[in-house]
Amino acid sequence: MTRTVRLRRVYDPPDPAADGVRVLVDRLWPRGLAKAVAAVDEWPKELTPSAELRTWFHGGGGDFEEFRERYEAELAGAGAVAALERLRALAAAGPLTLLTAVKDPPTSHAAVLAALLTH
Repeated sequence: MTRTVRLRRVYDPPDPAADGVRVLVDRLWPRGLAKAVAAVDEWPKELTPSAELRTWFHGGGGDFEEFRERYEAELAGAGAVAALERLRALAAAGPLTLLTAVKDPPTSHAAVLAALLTH
């Protein structure tokens, strides 16, 4: 089964023709962005990295591969499993766009999540 999962910055304008379901994967709402402008369909906070993991990674505590391993371990927790399955179902039904406010989405939790959803 082919799943289309896109990764975009939430600050980029929505693309109604390609985005499909738009899912914000950040724990906090993006600064300075109106909810109507963001056009977010879902916001599963249980899929975001813990505050401790975010602080460790963004504070220069480790590299991306170690972050990925720790984040995947968090996603194996009971609360995240159901939310992850929901996103897999959405991706199987049509395009799914993961939205994040980070400046470098390819080396972020959103990229880890996108990889999990497409495999």
